[in-house]
Amino acid sequence: MPAAPKMHADEPDIDDALVRRLVDAQFPAWAGLPVELVGSAGTSNTMYRLGTDLVVRLPRHPGDLDEVRREHGWLRRLAAELPVPVPAPLGTGTPGEGYPYPWSVFRWLDGETPVAGRPLAEPALFGADMAAFVTALRGVGTDGAPVSFRGDPLASRDAGTREVIAGLRGVVDADAVTAVWRDALRAGPWRGPGVWVHGDLQPGNVLVTGGRLSAVIDFECMGTADPAVDLIAGWYLMDGAARRAFRTALGPATDDAMWARGRGWALTIALNELSYYRETNPWMADTARHVIGELTSPDVELT
Repeated sequence: MPAAPKMHADEPDIDDALVRRLVDAQFPAWAGLPVELVGSAGTSNTMYRLGTDLVVRLPRHPGDLDEVRREHGWLRRLAAELPVPVPAPLGTGTPGEGYPYPWSVFRWLDGETPVAGRPLAEPALFGADMAAFVTALRGVGTDGAPVSFRGDPLASRDAGTREVIAGLRGVVDADAVTAVWRDALRAGPWRGPGVWVHGDLQPGNVLVTGGRLSAVIDFECMGTADPAVDLIAGWYLMDGAARRAFRTALGPATDDAMWARGRGWALTIALNELSYYRETNPWMADTARHVIGELTSPDVELT
């Protein structure tokens, strides 16, 4: 009975036997389907594949519950507007069998998780695919939309980001990191209305097939925000060729100031992930190191 590894101090114990009991008790139509832990570096949910077509997602801690409700409320509406598949929520489970939180069953989506720093098979096409997704999401109407988990202005993260940089001195080049952060803040705030963003376009949340974007998953950070938030994809998911194609395909609305804020968002997210997950999630920490290295390398084209 393999138990899911824990990443946070307050996580409940989760294993395949628990998932089997929850499914059998609450979704009799799926009783008896094979249950298998999905190897994932996800930090918010533990995932178990259920049969061949379904996946069970169980929040790791109570702070994720609002995001789960948000996904169930909005994903069906967003799916019709987006150029690639997104998770389709099929059922919501209730606490039980010793597990304390609501949980979900989604349609399983096939594809591979990209690895930061590993060359893409079709970099230019992938960059264009990501731009098409971001552009379509930005264009969805925002009436009634929630504010994204990352809906705050970038500058509001200044003090916290500088504190994390100080704590990582010796682990990262603090002076180079601070220079990138300072440049991002100089770009100034977003002056327009918030648009729909995914909010967390990094390797664990997208799927690739044949070098092309095939699905976007895990929308827990979604909502309205500065459109620069989703430009983190250029640093978390792409090398130079894909990144150039991504920005070109986004068009002139993604100006230098927005691109600079996108670098700032990528940096603050990566710094916090490296600080928090250095001991508990090596995959996440390695991804964060790669992003920080890209953003601070003198050989990498920042624009």
